[in-house]
Amino acid sequence: MAERTIRVEVVYASATGQIILYRAELAQGTTVIQAIDASGITRALAHGTIEPQRLGIHGRRVAPDQLLRDGDRIEIYRPLMLDPMEARRRRAKAG
Repeated sequence: MAERTIRVEVVYASATGQIILYRAELAQGTTVIQAIDASGITRALAHGTIEPQRLGIHGRRVAPDQLLRDGDRIEIYRPLMLDPMEARRRRAKAG
C-alpha cells in the first residue's frame, strides 16, 4: 500500500516581503518542525531566526510538534520591530 502524502508550504515573511521557499509533498504524520527541516529554509535564514514559539499555520500560532494536514501553510514569524502598544501611543501622540 502506498504511503499517504500531504501537500504543504513553508513561508517566511521578511521585512521587505514574503519568501515562499518550499512547496512539497510530505508523508502524512509530518510535524511542523520536520517540514521546516525538510524545506532547507534554515540554510537561507540567519542562525536563530527560526524560534519554536514563532511558528504558525494559516495565521494561527502552533507548537513545533503540531501534525500537518494537507494544504497547510507553515509560517515562520519574525520578532516585532515595535511593541503594538508603543506604536499606538506614538500614533496618538503624533496626531
